[in-house]
Amino acid sequence: QVQLAESGGGSVQAGGSLRLSCVASGHIYRGYCMGWFRQAPGKEREGVATFYYGGGTTYFTDSVKGRFTISQDNAKNTLYLQMNSLKPEDTAMYYCAADPSRTAYGGSWCSPRKDLYNYWGQGTQVTVSS
Repeated sequence: QVQLAESGGGSVQAGGSLRLSCVASGHIYRGYCMGWFRQAPGKEREGVATFYYGGGTTYFTDSVKGRFTISQDNAKNTLYLQMNSLKPEDTAMYYCAADPSRTAYGGSWCSPRKDLYNYWGQGTQVTVSS
């Protein structure tokens, strides 16, 4: 079992930054896929970024490339999503998810398909005003 807890959301103006944290209970072993997803009102949940603990490879959806980065702190069992140059369209509930079985791993990076992740946090709200 893996339990995930996100934090760090908030309200910022366009152009601002936020850093989201996802603390995982238990040890995250090499081979885990972890992902950040977001869901805006009336829209489907979409994969924003993924991280493969086995090799550190990352994936970012096109709309956040160059603005968002992922990092991790093994000692704290924490995955971070640094979000810079935020835009109003980034407004959403952000979720952290884990795939311990590595179902999402495609050989070099982890897929952003939400159906491949079976552990989810409760979410943290990000609101960006123009």
